[in-house]
Amino acid sequence: MNPTQKIDCASTEITSFTINTPLNSTNSMMDSPSGSSSTAASPTTLSRYENQKRRDWNTFGQYLRNHRPPLSLSRCSGAHVLEFLRYLDQFGKTKVHNPLCPFFGNPNPPAPCPCPLRQAWGSLDALIGRLRAAYEENGGKPETNPFGARAVRLYLREVRDLQSKARGISYEKKKRKKPPPEQQHALPPPNSSESA
Repeated sequence: MNPTQKIDCASTEITSFTINTPLNSTNSMMDSPSGSSSTAASPTTLSRYENQKRRDWNTFGQYLRNHRPPLSLSRCSGAHVLEFLRYLDQFGKTKVHNPLCPFFGNPNPPAPCPCPLRQAWGSLDALIGRLRAAYEENGGKPETNPFGARAVRLYLREVRDLQSKARGISYEKKKRKKPPPEQQHALPPPNSSESA
């Protein structure tokens, strides 16, 4: 894809794409080579997550249509997903310091530097999760889902590690809160003298 070509994204974060095509339509991107669908949206109000998932799905479809040569979703691979993620970096807002930058590893740099702005790892991780779900909701098979490809998982891990070191921020998995143990009333042991 030509790096100067733009997808409808005036804002610079992944969360600001808008294309009005319903996610749950009878004509999915899997069936249509152009990736567009023509069914009207249902009158129900979608959650914020569902709206974002629909916008992300439409944006990826637009990316495939603008790809040179145009690419159908059925021929899309993990490599194309990686190309899309790298393309999105140009719209990022997260400063990622290069190893040679004096602020490398500093979470609060005292001065500006020329290091690039990139998409934050958390944004990319959430985006891939939404696209992975949207792919299957639009008729894709889980075993052929390009968003779940090993290369994509490895890339996300690499981005997380790089940004963690460059920004001096650790990305540790959130630990699930364990429910408090229920207080069980201990029953007294059976008394053997009662049976006599």
